[in-house]
Amino acid sequence: MALGSPDSLKSEKIYTDVLADGRNSCYKARDSFYDCLEKESSKKPTEIASVGLLYPSQCKKLREQYEKQCRLTWVKHFDRQYCAKRRLQRLLDSEEPRKGPLSLPQPYTFKP
Repeated sequence: MALGSPDSLKSEKIYTDVLADGRNSCYKARDSFYDCLEKESSKKPTEIASVGLLYPSQCKKLREQYEKQCRLTWVKHFDRQYCAKRRLQRLLDSEEPRKGPLSLPQPYTFKP
């Protein structure tokens, strides 16, 4: 059987989530979840997402919708991007008390 034969085309499954409409619905769900994260940033995060992302319970329904609309690999990718963006923003903000690299405690030296 050749690669381009009609029989092989019938057996191939079309994944609708990677088509333009599926991607657009994924992007909308992603954007609404991250907008909720920004809006509710003052509240204590209680839920854990992929790659260690923490979010408040007010965004839980949007997170479920986001995970439903997007592929799991895409969700992890977008979460990593968001965490990296937040980390970079924290380093660049001058008003943030945790600006700059993290300082590790210095070991004590004992003198006899």
